Amino acid sequence: MKKSIFIESKIENINKIEKIIDDVSEEARINSEVYGKVLIATVEAVNNAIVHGNKEDETKKVIVEFVVDKDSISIFIEDEGPGFNFYNVPDPTTPENIENIHGRGVYLMKHLADDVIFHDRGNKVEIVFNLK
Repeated sequence: MKKSIFIESKIENINKIEKIIDDVSEEARINSEVYGKVLIATVEAVNNAIVHGNKEDETKKVIVEFVVDKDSISIFIEDEGPGFNFYNVPDPTTPENIENIHGRGVYLMKHLADDVIFHDRGNKVEIVFNLK
């Protein structure tokens, strides 16, 4: 199964992402534990795409694609921003970064998903969850 959605870079459009996650989860019969992880990680990635990638420029789009097979669900989130150095994201749990509000989204994605892969110049992320 594949589903995709294009949204304008407005924070209030995250509710559209939550709705499609509900639809995909129901159709693919994803259990509640995986659903919760998918929801949080995907919302974080979309928020990053809107705020950091597209700088909340409403003329720029965020593309979210869901690919589900019998063993996994992969979510691709792509923005139109310049990307970032995904090898150099500070760890938000270290003492020097504990009060820093940046870096928590990537940290959450990496701890909730089975795999997180940044593509291209860092403006496209793939989040993978095993279903078995």
